[in-house]
Amino acid sequence: MTQQPPRPLDGITVISLEHAIAAPFCTRQLADLGARVIKVERPGVGDFARGYDQRVDGLASHFVWTNRSKESLTLDLKQDAAGDILEALLGQADVLVQNLAPGAAARMGLSFGALHARFPRLIVCDISGYGEGGPYEKKKAYDLLIQSEGGFLSVTGGPGDEEMAKAGCSIADIAAGMYAYTGILSALLLRDKTGEGSRIDVSMLESLVEWMGYPMYYAYKGAPQPPRAGASHSTIYPYGPFPTGGGGTIMLGLQNEREWALFCEKVLLDKALATDERFSANFKRSENREALRQIIVDGFASLSLDEVVGRLEDAQIASARVNDMQGVWEHPQLQARDRWRTVDSPAGPLPSLLPPGRNGAFTPRMDGVPNLGQHTASILGELGFSAEEQARMSDAGVV
Repeated sequence: MTQQPPRPLDGITVISLEHAIAAPFCTRQLADLGARVIKVERPGVGDFARGYDQRVDGLASHFVWTNRSKESLTLDLKQDAAGDILEALLGQADVLVQNLAPGAAARMGLSFGALHARFPRLIVCDISGYGEGGPYEKKKAYDLLIQSEGGFLSVTGGPGDEEMAKAGCSIADIAAGMYAYTGILSALLLRDKTGEGSRIDVSMLESLVEWMGYPMYYAYKGAPQPPRAGASHSTIYPYGPFPTGGGGTIMLGLQNEREWALFCEKVLLDKALATDERFSANFKRSENREALRQIIVDGFASLSLDEVVGRLEDAQIASARVNDMQGVWEHPQLQARDRWRTVDSPAGPLPSLLPPGRNGAFTPRMDGVPNLGQHTASILGELGFSAEEQARMSDAGVV
């Protein structure tokens, strides 16, 4: 049997008091790199994301996505005996991640200040909607609410206020999870230099606002912000979806004047259009987008989607097919690059996408999605609790 090459986070133990998306997405990526992630869940209930839907053979889609390769330990943290178990776990851990309600971890004695004296090498990552301090510190936060507070909704959707649209995935949670993940990696590097753990305070609002840098600077000093443009680009044109013959849709992406000239000559077969005064610069094309859109729609009307794609590729113009989810599952590029694996779950084997950023030195960890409390007995056994002690704790609802 070939020995598995070492992974970057082999030997690192992460304890996570997590629910929903932001913290689980962070810790799943730590597990991808080899970390042992112990997910602490409420007995009988677990992470409430387990109940979001039943779309994956009875399992919740969000949960399957963000929780592979973890161990599930059930603990009622309101009971003293559970606190003793958590204390023992933290004594062996490298990282504590939590996204409980604002202030909840501190009330349980799990603030960095309270933990650092006992566990000086422990890294603590706190994820919340708005971060510590400030007038919004204790405000409840969910993904859509942060999309609203962070200005995302003001630039996304159709032209009118009634046409605002949220992202189709949990973009604020994902942003926070990514900054928590990279923050933990940097804290581990820092610990190698200082010998001590540190605290990471991740705000969903700040994470999403960082991603809003372009529209914010576009609206610098009170200038008009980018208008909502649906699936088109608000300031670059033609950049967005266009219908083709046969009911297809092609997504165009023209970025410069060289591409515009090639598009006119090789795709629309109208070389003179490139020098039409209405369209001779990007800002003019954007100002006159309705007239240009009609020209493009008319030019594509007699062509199938495949014919349009062929012309675009011949002209080396960036384009994309507008895939639905089934199209993504079957995407030929993902298939060709062998990006799918099979992982175990309480519902049986499931397909799972390898994490982005392929590293030739190791293979990511791709273990199963845990059932609620699946690893409770084995973890308690490691901590020295006998079967009889475990049974008493189970009867008392501690685990």
